[in-house]
Amino acid sequence: MLGHIKKSTAFAVLLTMTAVVAACGASKPQSNDTGPATEASASASNSASASASANAGTETTELTVSAAASLTDALGEIEKAFEAEHSDIRLIFNFGSSGALQQQIEQGAPADLFLAAAAKNMKALVDKGLVEEDKQTNLLNNSLVVVVPADGGAAVSQLSDLEKPEVKNVAVGIPESVPAGKYAQEALTNAKLWDALQSKTVQGKDVRQVLQYVETGNADAGFVYKTDALTADKAKVAFEVDPATYSAIEYPVGIVKATKHGKEADEFYRYLQSQEALDVFIKYGFTVPK
Repeated sequence: MLGHIKKSTAFAVLLTMTAVVAACGASKPQSNDTGPATEASASASNSASASASANAGTETTELTVSAAASLTDALGEIEKAFEAEHSDIRLIFNFGSSGALQQQIEQGAPADLFLAAAAKNMKALVDKGLVEEDKQTNLLNNSLVVVVPADGGAAVSQLSDLEKPEVKNVAVGIPESVPAGKYAQEALTNAKLWDALQSKTVQGKDVRQVLQYVETGNADAGFVYKTDALTADKAKVAFEVDPATYSAIEYPVGIVKATKHGKEADEFYRYLQSQEALDVFIKYGFTVPK
């Protein structure tokens, strides 16, 4: 009986040892499986980190340029030329009336550069310390014209013709915020016509909207810049307004003091003054200050 118990005990111990060895053997493959997977994961992580570092080294800087609506076409061409030479800079334009853009900058809207269609808008920002005096300059000049629908319409060749009965609506930019509207107001006031035309005046939020009113037939005549008239397909120049009747049209450009991309902003600021860029502006009807 005792021998039987000893044999059973020995057999039980043997079974236990066999189970332990089997368990150890089973755990080994699991250890070998996780090893390569961990290495592969670490390798992928290192590659991702290296890739992120490489991308960080070639990160593109976005410059926000607030510009007068009358510069839309010229700046569209300049944008392509500049970005072709500066692959690390992307230009984002915010077009509108100079007065509205000025207010946006004053209220803290993001902008790296400002191109206005009137010196007063830039001066206001300089006076408030939002643009430094030595970081702005007069870039271009323009002239004021009256346009009519290209397919005919009322015959006008001078300001007094705008009083004719057949001229039912005259489009003008809002004088308080649109420089072209302010220049038109000056010219009409000097001709003693501003008050007389109030009943038929239609105001636009910027010079491009004024041009659109004429092109769509919602206005029989409109005051726009010569540069805008040259790009129009459905409007034509009726006559050029005497430059002696309104203030000189100046287009200053300046770097906004709050920019976080001073180096890149300065690069575009200088490029706009290059002969390459000025030739594009001239092609669109602007003139360069002498």
